[in-house]
Amino acid sequence: MLNWGLNRQNAGPTSVGSDPAAPNGMSSLPIVPAPPKKVKIALALGGGAARGWAHIGVLRALDEAGIEVGMIAGTSIGALVGGCYLAGKLDELENFARSLTMRRIASLLDLTIGGSGLFGGMRLTKRMQEHLEGLSIEDLDRPFVAVASELNTGHEVWIANGSLITALRASYALPGIFEPVRTNSRTLIDGALVNPVPVSVCRTYEQPLVVAVNLHYDLYGRSAVVKHNAGPPNVEQQRRDEAPYTKLGMTGVMVQAFNIIQDRISRARLAGDPPDLALHPRLSDIGLSEFHRAGEAIDRGYEETTARLPEIRRMQEAYAR
Repeated sequence: MLNWGLNRQNAGPTSVGSDPAAPNGMSSLPIVPAPPKKVKIALALGGGAARGWAHIGVLRALDEAGIEVGMIAGTSIGALVGGCYLAGKLDELENFARSLTMRRIASLLDLTIGGSGLFGGMRLTKRMQEHLEGLSIEDLDRPFVAVASELNTGHEVWIANGSLITALRASYALPGIFEPVRTNSRTLIDGALVNPVPVSVCRTYEQPLVVAVNLHYDLYGRSAVVKHNAGPPNVEQQRRDEAPYTKLGMTGVMVQAFNIIQDRISRARLAGDPPDLALHPRLSDIGLSEFHRAGEAIDRGYEETTARLPEIRRMQEAYAR
């Protein structure tokens, strides 16, 4: 749509002083074009449990560099960090993350017996309510979408309005770990099951410059198929032949299996709908449940983003032409 008021204004004199020799009293001073407006970036913040604290470092680096974020689409912990950022609560979230110890993490998890998840998540919800109570997605000053999965149908669900806390809880409701979130006749679970790095959401919102943050890039390396010999039938002999390994508990096996699923889905989705730029913080040594290592994850997100700032600026300049 044309801005007719602006066009009429531009048709008049361009300066207070005028040159009588100039036609119609127009100024003879050269017209200096306004500098091109910087293109805002859209962020697709991926899931990755404890590794997701790296998103805080990413946002810190962008803010310090003066690179404006025009929209955030987040999955799982990417939704949590992105939502808190747009709500102006990134400082509080970072302070909370850096304060976590293994003992404190245990105190925040409310074990449920006979429920649909090991933890109800209500203690975590109460902590969010301290800062986000009553806040709706519509209250945010920029578009925000939290990605979840519908348990009964497998549909990908984009939550772009309503309670911010409910949207965040639904997006990080890891199956078997946190109980699903029931809202508006839908049962919602972690969005990483369907769209781990939600570039497609930003594209649908017609964002010109999309930057994705993939937390699993260096975890498994290139996808491969391995031929394997099943080994001897004697279990004791097999145990002696095998290299020692750390045995995982039930929760560890579930989380690691979910991690593999995320990685494979991410590869497929990003291949079909790539971002303009992908940030890959090196996080492979940080376990999905090691939330107490927030400081390390934040620093690595900051370092990766700082190193890629020249690329982001070049793309902004290219889109502004």
